[in-house]
Parts: sequence; C-alpha cells; structure tokens
Amino acid sequence: MSRPTFPEPVKTVSSVFSGSTDMLHGAIAVMSDRLGKIDYISALLPFAYTDYYAKESGPSLVRRFISFETLVPPDTLPDIKLSTNSIEEKFMREGNRLVNIDPGYLSQAHLILATGKAYTHRPYIRDGIYADLTLVFVNHTFRSLEWTYPDYADKDIILMFNNIRERYALQLAQDKGAKYRLTV
Repeated sequence: MSRPTFPEPVKTVSSVFSGSTDMLHGAIAVMSDRLGKIDYISALLPFAYTDYYAKESGPSLVRRFISFETLVPPDTLPDIKLSTNSIEEKFMREGNRLVNIDPGYLSQAHLILATGKAYTHRPYIRDGIYADLTLVFVNHTFRSLEWTYPDYADKDIILMFNNIRERYALQLAQDKGAKYRLTV
C-alpha cells in the first residue's frame, strides 16, 4: 500500500509576452504585486516560434520568462492561473488579449504549465484548470516530451530552466522545514 506524502514546495515560473514592451512590463509589475518578489527575469526575447497569437496580439511579439522567490504548494497552480487570467483581462483592449501570461511551476522533477485547455496529456486539476507536463528532469537536465511546445524545447530555454532549478534547489536546502504560502 502506498502512503500519502506531501510534496515539496515548488517555484512559480511564467512566460509573459506581448507586442508592447510597456504592456509586458506593466503585466510583470502586476504579477509581482500579486505573486511576490521576482528573483529571475530573462532578457527580452522574440516570440517567433508561431504566429498563432499575431492576429489578436499583434506582430513582433516579445517575451520574458520570470520566476518568483516565494516557494508555494503545487496545488495552488489553479489559483495562480486564475490570477494571471485576470491580469490578462486587465490589459485587454477591444476584446483582444494584448498580454499573454503562461504560468506554471518548476519542481525538482518537472516543469508544469497551467492551461484552461484540456488534452490527453493534461490532467484536470480544478476550477477549469489543467496541468500540462511540459519538461521532465532526467540525467541532469530538463528534457522535452513529444507534446512540448517548440519554444520550451529550445536548448537555450532548457538551459535557463536548468539554472532556475539550481536556484530552486538552493532555496529548498535553505528552507527545509520552513512554511510556504501564497496569497493571490
């Protein structure tokens, strides 16, 4: 018989992209107000793997990846996604989403993104939110899966997540036994 165990806290991460750097940075500021101090922010990167969002959000999209200092319970992912959805709504204009936020969490074993879209590899969590297993940590690095979005499978993005994971591992070592919390 397996005995229930409680998971380690996880590190909240997010991709944020927009056609406007002002809106992008505005959304990141609101996220920091809601989710806590940001401890990593990537360089401004082109969002060039798909034109799926161009009609709604405009061409020449730019992106940043961020991570947050405060570790959280993994079961708060739906709360985080619902909060970031409301931030996206705040930046909507004429029914168009001008900022796209894809939150998730990083654990020692994997990177999970939150989504409102069901699919075979996305188990339902709660409140209309599904968990998308995006990367797994095997043989000292994150690895993509057959359904991983091409941008998340990029070697430079995987290296970035490996580095964030190292920071997370240090936090876990320092915080053993500490409480963690999230207020969204």
